[in-house]
Amino acid sequence: MNRILLKMFHALPSPARNTVATLRGLHLRRWRYGADSDRLTAEALERDSWSPAQWRAWQQDRLARMLHHAATQVPYYRAQWESRRRCGDRASWELLENWPILSKEPLRENPRAFVADGEDPRRLFHEHTSGTTGKSLDLWRRRDSLQAWYALCEARMRRWYGVSRNDRWGIFGGQLVTPRRQTQPPFWVWNAALRQLYMSSYHLSPEMAQSYLRAIRRYQLTYLVGYSSSLYALACAAKTSGTKLDLKVIVTNAEPLLPWQRAEIEAAFECPVRETYGLAEYVAAASECEHGTLHVWPEAGYIEISGGEIVGTGLLNPEMPLIRFATGDRGSLIENSVCPCGRDLPVLAAIEGRIDDLLHTPDGRTVGRLDPVFKTALPVVEAQIIQERISVLRVRYVPAAGFDERAARSIRERIRDRMGPVEIILEPVERIERGANGKFRAVICRIPAEERQRAALSR
Repeated sequence: MNRILLKMFHALPSPARNTVATLRGLHLRRWRYGADSDRLTAEALERDSWSPAQWRAWQQDRLARMLHHAATQVPYYRAQWESRRRCGDRASWELLENWPILSKEPLRENPRAFVADGEDPRRLFHEHTSGTTGKSLDLWRRRDSLQAWYALCEARMRRWYGVSRNDRWGIFGGQLVTPRRQTQPPFWVWNAALRQLYMSSYHLSPEMAQSYLRAIRRYQLTYLVGYSSSLYALACAAKTSGTKLDLKVIVTNAEPLLPWQRAEIEAAFECPVRETYGLAEYVAAASECEHGTLHVWPEAGYIEISGGEIVGTGLLNPEMPLIRFATGDRGSLIENSVCPCGRDLPVLAAIEGRIDDLLHTPDGRTVGRLDPVFKTALPVVEAQIIQERISVLRVRYVPAAGFDERAARSIRERIRDRMGPVEIILEPVERIERGANGKFRAVICRIPAEERQRAALSR
């Protein structure tokens, strides 16, 4: 949503915002679910009992077809292989190891070159995402690919946990569903089409947490999904007030779930907490079973580990195939793992990437992620946000062509929408330095612990 539309949305009274959210939900529901959704979900659950040999055969067949399709029907890859042939390279595209690892840069610079021949982007579902590095990406999906993905989500992010998309649920996300300056609830919108209460993660201060807890009870939510940091903050408020909620499960996404967060959330809400892993690029996904094992979804993508980094080849999206896509996340696969849950799905060890620092606002809140700042197209190659003091943030960014004062003003406004009245220093750089793991941290907090404590006590 561009800034003008966002301001118009924020100017609406709460009931009207709910109506707009529901209309958006109707649009999403038409794309995500269809007549085949229940069948696709049931088939995914049946595949949970497949043997490793069955999975290997299925993946190899799907992978072979995807590689041939990409090499012959997708402009970016076709040009790449034609160039290699002119240089005398006779390597076969039928072998995955002959394909170079794909970074985000070519995808960001020319996303339509990855759309297969015969596919019209205007007729596809378009998603714009910044991922976890501040690099904006444009992605397109056909309806059948989107519905296959959401059938997997239904099977392994809901049915495993005893819930379904027909239940009423809540999510903490990065969308500004209410203006940052708003100081009174509601800090959420009700999307009736998806039976979803979308709650702002930016307003979840200790003073306002009780209003969230009351809303969860009032809307009779069955389960919650969201950032680990937001769910942890809510759990702390519930524990302090002694509030009890009747929830079946808490599902974390987009951030690593730390052991102490899990323990606090489970104790506060007296229900299991399950961690999930996924990417908007649809090249890898995993979800945690009842025994705490993070099982890979083989249908979503073929996973390799290269230098400790998760590299995925999408198997669901022939309209925009990503071959050996470098996710920027670090992890490892556990070979020959036997899980007490009885599923022979591959196992992913704990994700080491995506560990961004929490930021601290002058009014005592913590903000887990700021990547939505870059989700609307901006002429920025990549960016890093550094909190130097409670009221001072530095944004180090690599400008792209067309970066001007309007883009700079937009960055400042978006950050202040989420952080409040802070000083923002914009620092253009040629490159963001990487850490020892080869990946830069998108958000860094340099505030000493004692200063954070003083800010919390000053509330």
